[in-house]
Amino acid sequence: MAIKSFKPVTPGQRFKNVADFSILTPRKEQPKKPRKLVSALNKTGGRNVFGKMTVRHIGGGHKRKYRLIDFLRSKREIPAKVVSLEYDPNRTAYIALLNYADGEKRYIIAPLNLNVGDAVLASDTADIKPGNNLSLSAIPVGTLIHNIEVIPGRGGKLARSAGGYGQLMAKEGEYCQVKMPSGEIRLIHSRCKASIGQLSNTDHENIAIGKAGRARWMGVRPTNRGVSMNPIDHPHGGGEGKSSGGGHPRTPWGVPTKGYKTRNNKRTDAFIVKRRR
Repeated sequence: MAIKSFKPVTPGQRFKNVADFSILTPRKEQPKKPRKLVSALNKTGGRNVFGKMTVRHIGGGHKRKYRLIDFLRSKREIPAKVVSLEYDPNRTAYIALLNYADGEKRYIIAPLNLNVGDAVLASDTADIKPGNNLSLSAIPVGTLIHNIEVIPGRGGKLARSAGGYGQLMAKEGEYCQVKMPSGEIRLIHSRCKASIGQLSNTDHENIAIGKAGRARWMGVRPTNRGVSMNPIDHPHGGGEGKSSGGGHPRTPWGVPTKGYKTRNNKRTDAFIVKRRR
């Protein structure tokens, strides 16, 4: 997977680069999307049902359709074939359209080295190949995995973004030790399922947006620094000249940020074997 840069004939192209989509199926060759797998996606503009802005810096952006992804992998023991690899505007990893032996089509998030024409199976007897889905108890220790369930039967919740993966570190009775993308090692029940392999689009982290307009295409509005505001607008505001204020970094509402602990779930503390820090 490569990154494509441009000759700087305009200022906006000087720093911009994009993913080279050469591994994806050309649009002309993609099969028609099944209607039940694509739905409308309404924009909120960062506002709740009362019209009050609850998330800043959201608005505008290109119109999108939502692709319904099968994170549950509930079609067990039925072989499927990869029909196409596609771009999904709603996530960083690529997606693969599967055609099952019984005629049903479903989208999954595509791992690295999954190609058109490959066979994929969701079964505890499946081979350890990219895209196959197995219970943690059936996966060898040391295997890279993604789309990991936290509660059996609830569908994959962890390691779902571009280039992401967890690693099965050990098995202890009913539980397995899984290393998360953050570096945290966590106990997960052996009946939970996961897909094999690292996720596609590993170069996503190296992509430079290059210009403000491209952020607007993605629905991101301008962000203003707290230190450039007045004291009434932000705790960092005010001061003579270019002042950074005093005290610890805070949000506009005065809540400490940067290093401030936000985890408050003592119920699952026992499942964390090693913290990410």
